[in-house]
Amino acid sequence: MLREFRLPDVGEGLTEAEIVRWHVTPGDSVKINQTIVEIETAKAVVELPCPYEGTVSALMADEGQTVDVGAPIISVRTGEGEGPADAGREALADDLVPGAGDGAEPKKEKRQPVLVGYGVKTSATRRRPRKPASSAPVSAPPVSVTPAPATRAAATPPAASSAPAVPGNGHPASAGARVLAKPPVRKLARDLGVDLTALTGTGPQGSITRADVEAAVAAPVPAASGTSAASGTAREEYIPVRGVRKATAQAMVASAFSAPHVTEWLQVDVTGTMEAVRRLRTLPEFAEVKVSPLLLVAKALITAVKRHPMANASWTGEEIVVKHYVNLGIAAATDRGLIVPNVKDADAMSLPDLARALGELTERARAGRCQPAELSGGTITITNVGVFGVDAGTPILNPGEVAILAVGQIRDMPWVVDGQLAVRKVTTLALSFDHRVVDGELGSHVLRDVGAMLEDPLRMLAWS
Repeated sequence: MLREFRLPDVGEGLTEAEIVRWHVTPGDSVKINQTIVEIETAKAVVELPCPYEGTVSALMADEGQTVDVGAPIISVRTGEGEGPADAGREALADDLVPGAGDGAEPKKEKRQPVLVGYGVKTSATRRRPRKPASSAPVSAPPVSVTPAPATRAAATPPAASSAPAVPGNGHPASAGARVLAKPPVRKLARDLGVDLTALTGTGPQGSITRADVEAAVAAPVPAASGTSAASGTAREEYIPVRGVRKATAQAMVASAFSAPHVTEWLQVDVTGTMEAVRRLRTLPEFAEVKVSPLLLVAKALITAVKRHPMANASWTGEEIVVKHYVNLGIAAATDRGLIVPNVKDADAMSLPDLARALGELTERARAGRCQPAELSGGTITITNVGVFGVDAGTPILNPGEVAILAVGQIRDMPWVVDGQLAVRKVTTLALSFDHRVVDGELGSHVLRDVGAMLEDPLRMLAWS
């Protein structure tokens, strides 16, 4: 029996995802819960397991293609018979998005089995049933009318002819004619700035395919249209904003223009912290984990917010929610954009456990392997801008949080110690906070406490 697996909502309430990489090809044998594909949502890269055991019949989406939740992405031939277990797995694949089929009535929601790697939400995105095809002419959906820039150049239309411009007759569609293209192809064209009406379709019945759009983008561009005649290279590059970068941009704009940000600064002598880091690295408890100054910064911030709980809260508009636990977010720059995974219940961890959790989280973030649960539920965040060789910055709050600490580079600076000038290890701390929840006095206490513990790490023991 041939089974289709539809793209699920991976527990985030999202509506689409991009196919990053297939782990299987048609003809491969697959087992239940075997990883078959990596997808990129607006938050992270997620591995999807297979709900069936059988043989891959077809891959129904290409790598790099953006697919709507509920759309079929793979078909698997499972054999002739169907037992109770098969029926349950079919319910998972077919009912993840009720009513997603063509013209199908929405199915009654029921408890669904859960595969390893992601959960299932019964409130998954619904779609209206498609209307049956009509013989009446259908106008083309709106497409981008932005002139194609240098690296988005559309295919050059052929010379004018007396033949009518109908898809499939070797001519591009006229502006008033219906453009035959699947929704994923239309979205790709919008992202790349390609005008579908200027293309000649090579698909069935003259439909425009993904390959047609990509060929249009790759078409040579005259030097006068934006390339350098001398070098033949494009002078401008256009990168579609999607996935993690798009979600981050929307979140940062929402945060910056909704929460009244205040930022305070403090220069700190961290010579004692650097010495403590060196000593910790020699202890057997830390032999298999990475010990860096970030570990003690994290411990200091956790201790500070336990002393001042209002800095570990969120604003709902109607009330302030104070969190008596610390899910510590660590901002991480990745190839796909900025993400902020968090260590759950970091305040309950020993120092070696915290070091191990931070190391594993950072490694997964850089590899794009963070799970959706790790990217939500944070209560306060650290951003280590010092790794980029800068002294400090004014960090923007992670949405849902009221404070974020930026740590600058640690460098040698002249410093007065006991009335004498000396060269010390110094860093700059910058604390941004939501002034609706954290006033200047409270923000100053938190920042000063963090600084004091980094100057003298023994304070962490006294204040913990």
